[in-house]
Amino acid sequence: MPFFLSLLIEGALAGALYALVALAFVIVYKASRVINFALGEWLMLAALLVATAIHALGLDLVAAITTACAGMFVFALLFNTLVLRHLIGRPVISLLMVTLGAGVFIRGVVQLTFSGVPAGISLPIAAGPLIVNDLRVPTEKLVAAVIAAISITLLAWFHQRSRTGVALRAMADDQQVAMAMGINVHRHLLIVWCIAGAVCVVAGTLWTFIMGGGLGLGLVGLKVFPIVIIGGLDSIPGTIIAAIFVGVLESLATGYLDPHLGGGCGLLAAYIALIAMLFVRPAGLFGRAQVQRI
Repeated sequence: MPFFLSLLIEGALAGALYALVALAFVIVYKASRVINFALGEWLMLAALLVATAIHALGLDLVAAITTACAGMFVFALLFNTLVLRHLIGRPVISLLMVTLGAGVFIRGVVQLTFSGVPAGISLPIAAGPLIVNDLRVPTEKLVAAVIAAISITLLAWFHQRSRTGVALRAMADDQQVAMAMGINVHRHLLIVWCIAGAVCVVAGTLWTFIMGGGLGLGLVGLKVFPIVIIGGLDSIPGTIIAAIFVGVLESLATGYLDPHLGGGCGLLAAYIALIAMLFVRPAGLFGRAQVQRI
């Protein structure tokens, strides 16, 4: 029983971090209907900007995160201005290929530019697990989950209560109507990509602190994809619930199946859940199926 509970707790803590990463995917899709397959590379770039600011520039953690956010804002501005604006009205496959190409481009630039920068990021957290009734809870994962939960709460409040959030929700319903109501769609799309960049900075920093950074961060998108499909591509609450579910599922599969079947059972279990969801409810738990009049 203690082993099961420890796996359950670690899975829930990992799910909080998964949810933060997945929201960087969902908020972009809700506003622009762009599926960002380069999310892992965005995380990698954001984390390396933080690491560079710490190790090369000698900044403290807060200043490094602020600097990395500014860098991701510039990158989002260039990506939105030079690439996405020229693809308005183009087929969806064009947007998919652009995000895939952007991921390859980011990976190449990172290998050339940040090759000599240490990828590690440390947080001022006391070492050692938190022991509660024979349960050992990793302190670093607990703190990362709390920070991720606070970030998710702020992001959800911004999306639901702020004036910009209302405009983004209007754009998610119908961009043409939102434009007719006086909403500057191009400016708000830029804001969305900048928010995604800031979320990637926080999530990439936490992920690097817990799991390690470097080029391996580019594979995080593979972990997030089942979450956004299971929860619903356009649902923030669904994404959060699906992230906790996938985190717990991965933890249980890793703890119980890996010793008998070898490694990788956690990721395999997540994709089996994804396939099952596509059979039962293709739009996801809380996603809205698109209905078109013929």
